[in-house]
Amino acid sequence: MKYDAFDVRILERLQRDAGEDRQALADAVGLSASQVARRRQALEAVGVIRGYRAELDPRLAGVPVLVFITVRLREHSPENHARFAALLDALPQVLEAHMLTGDSDYELKVRVRDLDDLAALVNDHLLAHAAVDRVKSNLVLKTLKESAALPLAPS
Repeated sequence: MKYDAFDVRILERLQRDAGEDRQALADAVGLSASQVARRRQALEAVGVIRGYRAELDPRLAGVPVLVFITVRLREHSPENHARFAALLDALPQVLEAHMLTGDSDYELKVRVRDLDDLAALVNDHLLAHAAVDRVKSNLVLKTLKESAALPLAPS
């Protein structure tokens, strides 16, 4: 989809606050409320906007520990990757999972309550799974930047 500077401004505002009311959004981007509504619907219809969600504070939600876990599989068959993907679907602690190039196969972004929960996730679920060969965990000490907002430019 081609989008212009108005669409970019709409998307940037929505990435910061998807709950902003239509008139405030219109005022901020310099269009009428009806024009903003039409553009927003078009962006939703083509899938540029995939959905809306609330951003929760991990500490207040009870999952303050952020961990990145690198996983190496035992074998690289489509069936083994599918088994591992099914495991990840069953683990709500796994927020993101990315297939990688290089020495490791997957990088997982995980949120847990404490180190006991991390140990249970690693030992009882990941290492216990037949598809998994090795696991390496990296605890996040401090987050310097965190954003889900995509960098945008008119296309």
